[in-house]
Amino acid sequence: MTALGKAKVEVGVQIVERWIIAALRHRRFFRLEEVNCAVRELLERLNQRPFRKREGSRASVFAALERSALRPLPAERFDMSQWSRARVNIDYHIAFEGNFYSVPYTLVQERVEVRSTPATVEIFHNGQRVASHLRSRTRCQAITENEHRPKSHQAHLEWTPSRMVKWAEQTGPHTARLFERILAEKPHPEMGYRSCLGIIRLAEQYSAARMEAAADRALRTGACRYQSVKSILKNSLDQQPLAEPPTLPPPPPHDNIRGAGYFSEEV
Repeated sequence: MTALGKAKVEVGVQIVERWIIAALRHRRFFRLEEVNCAVRELLERLNQRPFRKREGSRASVFAALERSALRPLPAERFDMSQWSRARVNIDYHIAFEGNFYSVPYTLVQERVEVRSTPATVEIFHNGQRVASHLRSRTRCQAITENEHRPKSHQAHLEWTPSRMVKWAEQTGPHTARLFERILAEKPHPEMGYRSCLGIIRLAEQYSAARMEAAADRALRTGACRYQSVKSILKNSLDQQPLAEPPTLPPPPPHDNIRGAGYFSEEV
C-alpha cells in the first residue's frame, strides 16, 4: 500500500469513528442484533451523505465503479483453520487433541502437518493432502479409514473383540481376562487388536498351560501387554512362583487408634 492509499484508509477509519462509533457511545445495547441494527442504520446514512468537494456519495461511487467488479460469495462459509505438526505412530494414526486419526500406513514414523477446522481434520505430507476426517468432539476415539490399513490389518477386520475373547476362552479363563483387559485399556481398536493377535501367535509356540500361567502373571503384575507376555514366556517366568507382596506390620498400640472392633460394637 502506498503512502497516499494508507492516508485514505486512515481518513476513512476516522470518519467511521466520528459518525458511527461516537454517535453510539451513550447508547446501551443488550443484544448483538441491536448493535448490528444501529450500526447498519448509521452506515447507510454515512454512505448516502454527499461529498463536500465533488459530486456524488460513497454509495453512488460504489454503484458506479465497484459493484460490477464484485464476485459472488463462496457457497460455503470460510472456516478458520489451525496448523500443527505430528508424527505418525506405528499404528498409522496421529494423535490430535485426545483422538487418533489414520493416514496411509506407508507414512509410519513420518512427520506430517495437521490442518484443523471446527468440522474437519486434514493431514498433509510434503505439501500433499494424504487424509481428511470429520473432526471428533469426544476423546480417546479412533477415526480410521479402511484404505489406510495395510493388507494384513484389513484381513483381520473380521476379528471383533467378542471373537478374540471367545478364542482366548479356549485357552483358559486367565487368557480371556487378559484379552478383556487389553481391549478395555487401549484408546482405540487397532492397538488392542494387535496385542491380542500377537498373543494368539504366541499360543502357537507354547502350551495352553504355560499361556494360562503367563496370562495370570501378567494380570497380577499389571503387565497386560503383548511384549510383557512374550517376555514372561521367553524367560520362563510363568514357571516360577510369583512373590507375594509383603504384609505390613500392624500399627503400634495407641489410645487414638480404635481398631476394627470399635466400629462393630453396638451403641
